[in-house]
Amino acid sequence: MKTTEEVEIIKSEDQQLSEWIDQYENLIFSICYKLTNNYFDAEDLTQETFLLAYQHLSTFDGNNERAWISKIATNKCLDYLKCAKRRSLPTEDTYFKAMKSNLPTPLESVLETDTKSRLLSTCQSLKDPYRQVAIDYFYKEMTAKEMANQYGKNLKTIQTQIYRAKSMMKKLWGKEMEYESK
Repeated sequence: MKTTEEVEIIKSEDQQLSEWIDQYENLIFSICYKLTNNYFDAEDLTQETFLLAYQHLSTFDGNNERAWISKIATNKCLDYLKCAKRRSLPTEDTYFKAMKSNLPTPLESVLETDTKSRLLSTCQSLKDPYRQVAIDYFYKEMTAKEMANQYGKNLKTIQTQIYRAKSMMKKLWGKEMEYESK
């Protein structure tokens, strides 16, 4: 149970807060609004400013309460703005710009399709067993382990076939490039 003295202090603090709100509410709101440029955030920050001032009333020395409350509001807004930068959501413009950068251009799509069809054609020109290994490795992008499991062969055998298929592909791909440049 609280003593009469404690109750009087609480009443005094409540009255002090009420006076500050009556006297400085417009000033604090305008500070918060100028810093955040958002009406609703300014309202919230104004309330938080007075709440913080009330909580720290015991540390207030009684000198220049207007400057003290204004400083609390300014610091509250600056903290809010720092956090707001971290939690900002991308706008439609930034979202679609990011999406565009991830999508291939029409030219890139055509070149990729052309390159893949030429790659498949070159793989198909190899003799067995290198033909299927080259198609799976270069065109389907399977790993040696996946191919070994699929064919039921030893992993080292598949790795050797991939190595030889690479060598053959280099020669064929190089010859194809020579013919195109002529």
